[in-house]
Formats: sequence, structure tokens, C-alpha cells
Amino acid sequence: MSFWEYANPKKFMETSSWLLPWVAIGSLLCLVVGLIWGFFFTPDDFRQGSTVKIIYLHVPSALMAINAWLMMLVCSLIWIVRRHHVSALAARAAAPIGVTMTLIALATGALWGQPMWGTYWAWDPRLTSFLILFLFYLGYIALWEAIENSDTAADLTSVLCLVGSVFALLSRYAVNFWNQGLHQGASLSLDKEENVADVFYFPLLVCIAGFVLLFVALVLIRTRTEIRARRISALRARQRLNDTSPSATPKEA
Repeated sequence: MSFWEYANPKKFMETSSWLLPWVAIGSLLCLVVGLIWGFFFTPDDFRQGSTVKIIYLHVPSALMAINAWLMMLVCSLIWIVRRHHVSALAARAAAPIGVTMTLIALATGALWGQPMWGTYWAWDPRLTSFLILFLFYLGYIALWEAIENSDTAADLTSVLCLVGSVFALLSRYAVNFWNQGLHQGASLSLDKEENVADVFYFPLLVCIAGFVLLFVALVLIRTRTEIRARRISALRARQRLNDTSPSATPKEA
């Protein structure tokens, strides 16, 4: 079986119809377990107190904000190279979810920063790069809505996604090469010494799994909706064409 078979709308709809309930249930279970475990069964941090528990919302949403754009980038490249409509529609479907994740990350970061830094916002490299990512999300969504022809919109938004990947995502990771700014280091890292303590680490992993599954479930739902909307639009266009064709007019007696 070829991977590209799933680029067929019919195949995608069939596969996603049975996959979606399992992903949604897994997301619900992970989120319930992770958030309850994290907020109610972990101790306060010796430095940050109870405010550290916002990590169970802030870190997963920040990770998904970045990875949602990466998913859109992959789908955009597939559209540019292979011209598969499902990939373009999946990228469009992911954008509102990504912008929501980015907004959650910015809001929870501000709530976390105020007691730690004494301010809700600082022009820290990490914070600024996330704000840039948020603006690119808004621009991507607006461009889709502004163009009536779906193929033209997919072309232009794919180019915007490529440009946004350079300016938003690279600027996000570039801050790892210097230590300037108020923002703390990574909570999760390949270097075990940089990870949070195990008492926070394991419920955080469960929350991240919940956010990943939630993202997948929402993308599947929205992509299925986009496919149906495209089919309805095509049927309406065909109906208008039939109504205006000469064969549709009654013959004179």
C-alpha cells in the first residue's frame, strides 16, 4: 500500500472515519489524566511555588504551536510538488488550531511570567519569535479567506508557509544559540540534566501526548469538513452550469 493513496479524498475519508474516534478517546484520556495528575498530585516548586503547574498547559501548547506550523509546511510542500488537494486542505485545517495553540502559549506564558519576572510581557527572543509565529498564522488564515479560487489560494498560502518557516520557526530555534533573555531554558531536552524533575516530568509527558492527539483529532475533523465543503462547492458549480446550458432551456413549439 502506497502512502500517496491517502491523498485520495475518498481514501482519506474512509480511513479517518474509523481512526478519529480512537484518537479523540486517547486525547481525552491523556488530557484528563495528565492535567489532574499535574495540577492536583504534584508538589509546589521550591522556587516558583504553585505557579509552576501552568507548565502542563504552557509547554504542550507551545510545542504544538510550532509543530502545527511544521505540519502545515510539509503539507504545503506536498501540494507544491504533488498537487494533492487533501494536503492543501489539511494545511488549511491545521492553521486555526495552530493559532489557538500559539495564543494559549502566549497567554499562559504571560500568566507565568508576571509572578516570576514582574511583568506579563518582555521583548525576550523566545517571546518575540512566538509573537511573529502568531502573526504569520493570522496572515495565513486571512490569505486563504481572501482568495476565492482554492487552487490559487493553496499556491499563495504554501509560499507564505515557506516564508513563515524561515522567519518564524528559525527565529524560534535560533535563540538556543545564545543565553540572552528572561525566558528559562527548555523544560524537555535530550540532555537529561536540563529536564524538569521527574515528579513534574511524567505528568507533563502525558499532557503533551494529550495535546498531540487533540491536535490530530481536530485536524482530521477540520480536514473532513474542508473536503465536504469542497464537494458541495463543486456540486453547486456543476448545478449552475447545467442550469445555464442551452440543453436546460425548453424547446419552442
